[in-house]
Amino acid sequence: MTAAPPPGSPALPAQPVDLAVVGAGIVGLAHAVDAVERGMRVAVVERDARAVGASIRNFGHLCATPQTGTALDYAMTAREKWLQLAEKAGFEIVRAGTLVVARSAAEMGVLEEFAAARGREQVVLLDRTGVEKSFPAGNGGEIIGGAHLPLDLRVDPRAALPALAHWLAGQGVEFCWHTHAGALSPGLVHTARGDLRATSIVHAAGHDIDRLFPALAEEYDVRRCKLHMLEVDPPGDVRIEPAVLTGYSMLRYGGLAATGSAAEVRRETTARAPETLDAVMNLMLTQRPDGAIVLGDTHHYSRTHLPFDEESVTDLVLREGARLFGVDNLTVRRRWRGIYADSPKTDFLVAAPAPGIRVVSVTSGIGMTTAHGLAPTVLDDLL
Repeated sequence: MTAAPPPGSPALPAQPVDLAVVGAGIVGLAHAVDAVERGMRVAVVERDARAVGASIRNFGHLCATPQTGTALDYAMTAREKWLQLAEKAGFEIVRAGTLVVARSAAEMGVLEEFAAARGREQVVLLDRTGVEKSFPAGNGGEIIGGAHLPLDLRVDPRAALPALAHWLAGQGVEFCWHTHAGALSPGLVHTARGDLRATSIVHAAGHDIDRLFPALAEEYDVRRCKLHMLEVDPPGDVRIEPAVLTGYSMLRYGGLAATGSAAEVRRETTARAPETLDAVMNLMLTQRPDGAIVLGDTHHYSRTHLPFDEESVTDLVLREGARLFGVDNLTVRRRWRGIYADSPKTDFLVAAPAPGIRVVSVTSGIGMTTAHGLAPTVLDDLL
């Protein structure tokens, strides 16, 4: 069940603030957290009654280990911040890590290469028996082994985001809900309720950069990535503590995709199920506190999506999910359209359209994983 809206009101602060954040998703809240820790007075402007975008539509998987480069640095910093905030804000954080299952020699080869590169602290190779201890629902003969990534974390985003906003409100952050920001200028957020005065401004509206900054969106070729997401009943009431990734994930996450064996995984997938590559599938799952399995996903890119979803794409996710679980079919509880900003030019869009203003978006689908690492670098530069 989704938590109640965090405290706040539509009223704008009467006095100027040090930092105004537009957007109460995880990227916006991460900047609010870092600003509060610097002793700043902060206001958050959000057009809805609560965060309803990418920040609550995801798996809640804080997938640090498979990242590379700057994303890995941000993810590891964010990991420590998530652990601190879970204690402070009172939301549950699961330390069960990530289980990556291998169903072919090529997939096992990817994991062996990754383990050799990262070491046992980050990657623990497992045989089939070891996988079954964490993923008892696996379909036996097809899974040949896997790897455990013990540093990865997991939260329930539908609980963690409201809890984080509640905690920030308790630290003095002023939330202006149901308040649309229509324009920004140095020192001012122009909202439908009047102007909010702020020394510095961070615009963190995710995939909606083009609403206020169309030229920036065009410069970075920002698109909306649409995902087909599902909640399904757990087969046999199974309990699965870690997040679960598959061979499809080996083609998407930089640390896994960089291995030599990843090319063979792609060839195998092309031969077996090319339609899954056409849908840009990343078959993975997490389990919510109520037992429901969050299963997904596919990726479809456009500046503006048509409002119609193809049921055949959902059927594809269900087919591959059932194959992973080793069952004939899965029972759907809920389905929804995930959405996030994507750019083929950068994973982290940070731009300065005017003095004292930063436009910030994680344009790679890993905002939950990296935002708490990105935000301090943005504020270091802005301030």
